[in-house]
Amino acid sequence: MPAAPLMSTYGKLPISFARGEGCWLYDTNGNRYFDAISGIAVCGLGHSHPAVTEAISKQAAQLTHCSNLFQIPNQETLGELLCDVSGMDNVFFCNSGAEANEAAIKLARLFGKKKGIENPAIVVMENSFHGRTLATLSASGNRKVQAGFEPLVRGFVRTPFNDIKTLDHIAESNSNVVAVLIEPVQGEGGVIPADPDYIKSVEKLCRDHGWLLMLDEVQTGNGRTGSYFAYQEYGITPDVVTTAKGLGNGFPIGACLARGEASEVFHPGSHGSTFGGNPLACAAGIAVIQTIQKQNLSARARELGDRLLSHFESQLGGTDCIKEIRGKGLMIGIEMKESCPELVPLANSQGLLINVTQDKVIRLLPPLIMSDADADHLANTLCTLIKLYAGDDRKSPR
Repeated sequence: MPAAPLMSTYGKLPISFARGEGCWLYDTNGNRYFDAISGIAVCGLGHSHPAVTEAISKQAAQLTHCSNLFQIPNQETLGELLCDVSGMDNVFFCNSGAEANEAAIKLARLFGKKKGIENPAIVVMENSFHGRTLATLSASGNRKVQAGFEPLVRGFVRTPFNDIKTLDHIAESNSNVVAVLIEPVQGEGGVIPADPDYIKSVEKLCRDHGWLLMLDEVQTGNGRTGSYFAYQEYGITPDVVTTAKGLGNGFPIGACLARGEASEVFHPGSHGSTFGGNPLACAAGIAVIQTIQKQNLSARARELGDRLLSHFESQLGGTDCIKEIRGKGLMIGIEMKESCPELVPLANSQGLLINVTQDKVIRLLPPLIMSDADADHLANTLCTLIKLYAGDDRKSPR
């Protein structure tokens, strides 16, 4: 039988899903799975959420696309909602997190050029992930995603995450720096939150040196970590914020927000997107933000995250195979002492969808709409699997 006509870019699991409802996905054989990764932090409102379904269906029957050569009312409404919830001044819409970060990188470079810096540089973090376009993978601190795509884009200065001393040294020695790009919680890097004192020091350093503070909230935004954006919990104010993933609850959309001087950098012709901010995508985004706000799902994510962490600490604390349990809101990482990719198919066999990143960190990104019973089911199922995995020579459960 010939191979499927798809490029081999994913190591896919042998499961095909036919439908989804809330926290659950159903495969083509009728088996159901608890989705503890939400399509990698995308479906924060769960699958087939009625408000998003209605918004997309209604808009699809009216107008899907008309291009950014014209005014788009849905785009303006979504922009107002995002600026209100973020404290930013304006927004550029695109189709993904990588595109949002690409916009931020271009904005920072143009910001530097306008200040007379010929070769503007952006400070980025080791262990970070910002996307798979050539510029965003160059910005990422992940050699695995960069390998084979050299020469990489220049203009990035790398520094360890949560290390302010090294960043201080860069400030003293590199006059080309114009911005810092940082994730409040490193997601692909293993669910590593920024230390509160560190990120406040980064903000101060940016203010002292006239740099832009740019936060990649592609994964942490839209209520996932306990506030609408993670930076709001840290009590800092960035100049640029990027987001995507949960903004469309499955419909592709990304956004790059800016405030102050950064909001005045782009002008007609500086940047653009054919599909970005189309009426259909913005209809989905409007429904998502309104639902998160109406149901106070950001606070609910914090509450559910605390509940899960409490379960994990009580059931797994002291377990020999566990190195650390950490997270913010519904972005949780359970770091094992050894490589554990086998846990993914093991969990699948028990009707649970999880993800392992950095080879040994179980990453959980469940929907914000979970009930307490859902959270308990997730915790109990996963804890049982981990104990079995650690004590049964990595064999499948019976």
